[in-house]
Amino acid sequence: MTAEMAAPAWMHEQITAEQYDSWSEEQCAGIEIVDGMVVVSPSASKRHNRLARFLANALEAAAGPDWNADTDFDVRLQDVPLTNRRPDVVVYRADTIDVTPTRPEHVLLVVEVVSPGSETTDRIVKTDQYAKSGIAFYWRVEQAATGVPLLYTYVLDPAARAYRNGDVFTGVVKVSAPFPVEIDLDRI
Repeated sequence: MTAEMAAPAWMHEQITAEQYDSWSEEQCAGIEIVDGMVVVSPSASKRHNRLARFLANALEAAAGPDWNADTDFDVRLQDVPLTNRRPDVVVYRADTIDVTPTRPEHVLLVVEVVSPGSETTDRIVKTDQYAKSGIAFYWRVEQAATGVPLLYTYVLDPAARAYRNGDVFTGVVKVSAPFPVEIDLDRI
């Protein structure tokens, strides 16, 4: 079986922002666009989804009325070539809830939960893309073999457009930036 037989033709052509914006929500689910090319992500595990939902709920509760925390939607990092990422958790300005597409200037924090197969992308590629787009905070969650996740925090150095390492947490996470929050990872 050839790649052409397994995937629709549009997966082999560069996609523009206008084309992507015309697609239905169902067509956009489970994909990201990187440099105009479609990247299909495998379905997340129940544990992965539970961890993302748990973090989103904790961040939403701590964020106050000016910020929302949600899962499973695009952040438009650039228009040409089109790059849309779909972080596991996004904390964004509440007053932009109806603004589409969500852009980096609307976003305070993105969280990626690393799964088998996404290690390099989440640890290196997305870190660089989020920093270059100007998103102030990036958290990466590793699902450790012990069962208790590790949370790595990063803070943007705006002048360098790169993240500097923040704290690493296991068990109880207590951070003050981007806002005070305490999350018990042992509950996952």
